[in-house]
Amino acid sequence: MGKKRKHSETKAAENEKKEETAPERPERTLFGFKTSPEDLKENNSTPFFRNKEKVLVTCSRRISFRYRHLMMNLVDLLPHCKKDNKVESKGSKGADLNELVELRSCSSCLFFECRKGRDLYLWMAKCPNGPSVKFLVNAVHTMEELKLTGNHLKGSRPILTFSSNFDKSPHWKLLKEMITLVFATPKDHRKSKPYHDHVFVFSIADDHIWFRNYQISADHTGSSQKLDRGDLEKMTLIEVGPRFCLNPIKIFSGSFGGPTLYENPFYVSPNTIRSMEKRQKAGKYAKKVKAKTRKKMHEMENPLEVDEFADMWKEWRLIISLDNIFNQFSRAANRLDSITDSHLVKKQYNFQHSRADCNN
Repeated sequence: MGKKRKHSETKAAENEKKEETAPERPERTLFGFKTSPEDLKENNSTPFFRNKEKVLVTCSRRISFRYRHLMMNLVDLLPHCKKDNKVESKGSKGADLNELVELRSCSSCLFFECRKGRDLYLWMAKCPNGPSVKFLVNAVHTMEELKLTGNHLKGSRPILTFSSNFDKSPHWKLLKEMITLVFATPKDHRKSKPYHDHVFVFSIADDHIWFRNYQISADHTGSSQKLDRGDLEKMTLIEVGPRFCLNPIKIFSGSFGGPTLYENPFYVSPNTIRSMEKRQKAGKYAKKVKAKTRKKMHEMENPLEVDEFADMWKEWRLIISLDNIFNQFSRAANRLDSITDSHLVKKQYNFQHSRADCNN
């Protein structure tokens, strides 16, 4: 039998093996590899920032099918969102939604509120401290309605583009920041793809925000499948959908309420528009009566001049009417004469036949 090694010899062999092997891998966590504070001090770098933005998307009860389809289209476009059940849109919706956002571990919320089955309002809020914006959604066209030829992969990160009008006034700057926080997909999100193949376009026209979604397509012709960086001439944009228009109503400092930071002076609610249309329809009879009175007043103020030949035409009409009456009477008299003559002839014929029968 061989001799056993001493304890000191085994320790030396282990140290030799450790020196030969590669350095140990740092401990991995949910947010990446954990680095020790000593390494950070050595590198003289700040800790790594990870965007953990999550958006809760929900709607109110009694929402119409078109608006529900719009909400589902946005859910498909935002891989970092979470969809939840419908919420009752009553006075306490702010507290309920803030609690719901906290339970689902989200930081933002998109709430689609439908009123009277025809008006759609969109709440965009940062929870729980704010700010929040209330929009009126107009010109809604879903992907199912448009049936456009554009198509991009689900979960890919979008490129957000804004028109130059967003940098003019402070409230547009605030809206731009909120839109980027909600619609921009965080980098290295577990449900997102690591590339960009579509563009979200936000443009301002008539104090409204218009949304469009385009696919970035390139014609791969030839052997080389890659395009040079910055070679935009070979790239084209194809619209995918959906389309909608956002009319900002108010900006609040809190989440779903609070002090008003901005109020749109050009906003007109859809209820007032509908009431004005009803008044216009109901005022048709009043317009007709006013038109008649105006016509009479105009005739009284501007009487017609006396026509010299008006009486001449009247005399001719009387003569013509008298001639017509005389002709009618003469025709009637001729008819009576013909009837009486035929009646007398019949009587004589009957009398002669009766005398001949008596003689026989």
